[in-house]
Amino acid sequence: MKKIAIGAATLSAIAALAYPALAADNGDPVLMTVNGKKILKSEFEYLYNKNNTQQQQPQSIYQYLQMFIDYKLKVADAEAEKLDTTAQFITEFKTSCDELAQPYLIDSTAMNQLIDEAYNRMKENVNVSHIMVYPGMSPAENDSIVTAMNGFRDDLMSGKQTWDDLVRKYSVDQGSRDRHGNMGWIVSGTLPYPFEKAAYDTDVHHFSPVVNSGFGYHIIYVNGRRPAPGEVKASHILKLTINKPIAEATRAQAQIDSLYALLLNGADFAELAKKNSDDGSAARGGDLGWFGPGRMVAEFDSVAFSLKDGEISKPFTTRFGYHIVKRDASRPVPSFEEARDGIISAIQGDERASIPYRKRMDQLCSQHNARLLYPGLDKAGEIVTANGKYDSTAVALLNKCDDVAAFEVGGQTYPVSLIMPQMTTIVTADMALVRSLLTQAASQAMELKVIEAERKKMIEDNPEYRNLVNEYRDGILLFDVSNRKVWDKATKDKDGLDKFFQKNRKNYRWESPKFKGYIVFAKNDSILKIAREYCDSVDNAPAFSADEFISGIKSRLGRDVRVERVIAAQGENPITDFLAFGGQKPNDPKKIRWNDYFAFRGRIIEQPEEVADVRGAVVTDYQNHLEKEWLAKLHKKYKVKVDKKVLETIK
Repeated sequence: MKKIAIGAATLSAIAALAYPALAADNGDPVLMTVNGKKILKSEFEYLYNKNNTQQQQPQSIYQYLQMFIDYKLKVADAEAEKLDTTAQFITEFKTSCDELAQPYLIDSTAMNQLIDEAYNRMKENVNVSHIMVYPGMSPAENDSIVTAMNGFRDDLMSGKQTWDDLVRKYSVDQGSRDRHGNMGWIVSGTLPYPFEKAAYDTDVHHFSPVVNSGFGYHIIYVNGRRPAPGEVKASHILKLTINKPIAEATRAQAQIDSLYALLLNGADFAELAKKNSDDGSAARGGDLGWFGPGRMVAEFDSVAFSLKDGEISKPFTTRFGYHIVKRDASRPVPSFEEARDGIISAIQGDERASIPYRKRMDQLCSQHNARLLYPGLDKAGEIVTANGKYDSTAVALLNKCDDVAAFEVGGQTYPVSLIMPQMTTIVTADMALVRSLLTQAASQAMELKVIEAERKKMIEDNPEYRNLVNEYRDGILLFDVSNRKVWDKATKDKDGLDKFFQKNRKNYRWESPKFKGYIVFAKNDSILKIAREYCDSVDNAPAFSADEFISGIKSRLGRDVRVERVIAAQGENPITDFLAFGGQKPNDPKKIRWNDYFAFRGRIIEQPEEVADVRGAVVTDYQNHLEKEWLAKLHKKYKVKVDKKVLETIK
């Protein structure tokens, strides 16, 4: 689906709109103020109900109220530190706003019509033939092609020319030309949408209008229709003959006949496919997976769908060679509920995506009184014409045209200079093309302003959208400020962690002793000897830090050694069990890649000695400690006022 781009200035306006100053009316009164900022009843209700759907044990309103206040105090602190003005926040919030707005920028009726249309077509197959002509290199060439093909269609309908003659003379589709243009049975969702639409919209034994599929121009003839048979799961054995001499093709036929005889005598299909098939599916026992009509060449399709589940075909030919097919299973057309998500994904991935968007944009442009101002666009065209071409000089001149209006939205006019970011920079003397580009750029810029105006309106009038935007905005700020005040601080505050550990040492007790030290692994015993010598040289230097030790040994031996810091009780690590607790030496190559290793500065300790010995638990507890301290400060720093009468109306 088309992504809607938003400029930085627009984004700043959207960010400011996340918390509009709204009057306490329309059934959405102010529930509380936090640091002077109004929080509406609808926002609290929205988050309260959402929270309770995610909890095994629902909370009462009063239980949730304290959590909500804490949450809003943290957001207030983030705003006080201006985290909502950083480039990182603006970019992330812009991305969120883009995504949140998408459902509101499509026409749901048009979208549902496309979904229903696609599903109804899934229930039917159409057998078609076509004449295809490649597109031209210019709009003028394409116009000539369409005119010629309309003439062909008229001749076909009047009987002046035959279908076979036109296919033979003009069709460029090699796959169908030798079959009189026949493409076989087509399935919805497998061909470009314009081609599919023309095929399904044309009656049996009738010709479609000339259609542009994006790959070429077509006249489609509908041979027949049938209920869709669903999908089959099949396997095959292929002996290739394509592009091979006659002798090899004859040998392939003899081979496929021999394989068929083996199958008749009970040979395993998958095993024969693995050993004999010339197809890439051989490694899977010939398995081709699930497919519907039209996914395979017509001859293959016909055979696969004519078989019963478990049945094996006689040898047959396609343009690729000789096949034997086994139909493994079948399934009907999926239900609407099963197919819906896939249909939506397909619509969003092709030209249909623009239909609901375009219809919605037309509605919004009308609602916001948006229109292009052609006198201004003509003036811009005259500037380019006077310059002689559209180049960097013309761009500079147009960027100065703040007094030349290109479009208006909601009664406000916008200058030509505003549309320049949407312009394609080309060097050309084709003024008609330049005028077309100016109009297109103005339309895009106008739509962005319409979207901006609609978002502002939704923030003010649509509680659902407003609360969703607020949730994302506050969520980004909450993460950033919590990371700064708690999470990241706890992991980096070495002195604070150490003091916290020393003060709360009694909370970090082990039930059994643990080995503490380094395990040095070496690729072979020669490297192991060198590593031992290095360790002996630094062993008498107690002040030698872990980082210095690891970097030192790695600088000498590189990838030939690996060092791990280990803390493990008996039974937790097979290597330390062997080195420290008298266990057997492990010999499982899947778990232990290098068999040469030794312990360095290893010893058994009864209880943790430092933060590093129980770092995970200490960091978690220290984060909780920092958060409690932070919240206590926030409650003192920022004033919170709750309207209890409004709170009592919430159910």
